[in-house]
Amino acid sequence: MALERASFPTDAWSDEAMRSELASPHGRYIVLDEDGRVAGYAGLRHLAGGRDADVQTIAVAPDARGHGQGRALLRALLEHAAARRAREVFLEVRADNPVATALYASEGFTELGRRPRYYQPDDVDAVVMRLDLTAWAAHEHAGAQR
Repeated sequence: MALERASFPTDAWSDEAMRSELASPHGRYIVLDEDGRVAGYAGLRHLAGGRDADVQTIAVAPDARGHGQGRALLRALLEHAAARRAREVFLEVRADNPVATALYASEGFTELGRRPRYYQPDDVDAVVMRLDLTAWAAHEHAGAQR
């Protein structure tokens, strides 16, 4: 929760919300452990048999950023969603977070629209993004064979 609060100072999930997410049978959470310290985490929600999955959150500690850890966490989530036979992945990202938006776009996510003033109390829009997971997985598989 310390990393959650540090990463999302104005709109961090509550302890209760995080506990609920971690306990959900529909969630998959990955933790980046650096010598016993949580340096990052990422979560995905996918209902068994569903066509779509949602990236719930990705957080990387400030001193671990810029080394591809966020991308590695995202790819691990996408690989998990593909293994569970999801076809699409959705997410929301703060409109004032160009680094995260660029990461998602570089993996093939495209903007679907915006949710005005979604992030409170900051009144920041959410950019809703979608990834064709089937195409992403085919591209990743083709790259692995090179």
